[in-house]
Amino acid sequence: MQKTSKTNTGDNMKISWIKYEKDDKNYKLPEKLGFDVFKLNNPEDTDKKLDELIQNKYNTIFITNEIAGFSGNIINKYNKDDKVRIIITKDKE
Repeated sequence: MQKTSKTNTGDNMKISWIKYEKDDKNYKLPEKLGFDVFKLNNPEDTDKKLDELIQNKYNTIFITNEIAGFSGNIINKYNKDDKVRIIITKDKE
């Protein structure tokens, strides 16, 4: 289920969350509310998943610290991109 909301500029905001599939602690609430929470079975696919989400017009992506560590693109490619916000969240213990 895709949830969108309007920003002040009137643009649609598509939000997603990315976590490791064995992670059963993070992003439980968004998942229960039906938001798009993507689970990676291989953390090495992080950059591939980010590219896919951005291509599908997701402009706000929450990602666990654990998974973010496998991405080179967060800093190298998307750090200065004003059209996408990647938010690294602290892992729950």
